[in-house]
Amino acid sequence: MLYPELFKSMEAVRWNMAQDIPWDEFDGSKLTDEQAYTIKMNAITEWAALPATEMFLRDNRDDSDFCAFMSVWFFEEQKHSLVLIEYLRRFRPELVPTEEELHKVRFEFDPAPAMETLMLHFCGEIRLNHWYRRAADWHTEPVIKTIYQIVAQDEARHAGAYLRYMRRALKLGGTEQAELETRLAFSKIGVLMASAHRTAQALHPTNLHVNKDMYPNDTVQSQLPSPGWLENWLDNQIRFDKEWEGKVSTRILHNMSLLMGEDFESPSALNRYRKDLSRKIITA
Repeated sequence: MLYPELFKSMEAVRWNMAQDIPWDEFDGSKLTDEQAYTIKMNAITEWAALPATEMFLRDNRDDSDFCAFMSVWFFEEQKHSLVLIEYLRRFRPELVPTEEELHKVRFEFDPAPAMETLMLHFCGEIRLNHWYRRAADWHTEPVIKTIYQIVAQDEARHAGAYLRYMRRALKLGGTEQAELETRLAFSKIGVLMASAHRTAQALHPTNLHVNKDMYPNDTVQSQLPSPGWLENWLDNQIRFDKEWEGKVSTRILHNMSLLMGEDFESPSALNRYRKDLSRKIITA
């Protein structure tokens, strides 16, 4: 089981909201209305860990180890939302999300294959780590800069935990066919998420369609007070450009290379590997 070790390692580096956030260093002259509003949108987005956790528990009922780890992931993700809300409560109380605004992002996600979902969230954590690093650079107020730096580190640790569960899935596949199918699931999502520079849509779990009965309003982002804020935040505010997208892609490909025991220098190389896996499964 991975959960006991992951719990111990994350407990050892867990930050304290009262002691590790330099609240006394707040400088209101360095916080613009534009910046403050994006904090509200991020706070609501992070609240969506609630329906994501419900999805994970439902779709992984046969994996108690992973579901137990969700207790750690869920706690830390909701803590991200809480620290952003606390920041607004202290310094911009008029922007604190209402309970109704938070509850709107709690809707049911359609069932999906567990391995594809695991890979999607692994990539999502890598992307969010890079988004928050850019947000820390963009913000000028010192307290919120520190908060984004701290939560970015959490997201990186979450990605590492998901990667360990992906590695475990390959070892516990049972049959050669099962392992091939798991590799294919990871590769298929990996190609998509490492090729985000080719898409107009921000490829993060909160920006993907997850409930066909609610379509097209079935993304977490579509349920926010300003559904189009994410693209503006990325393109015009934190300026998450091709260079930063390249860093995300490189990180995904590096980890996929280690996971698969192959060398993927580009999304095209990973896609060729995916196609080869598909052929092997068909002929098996």
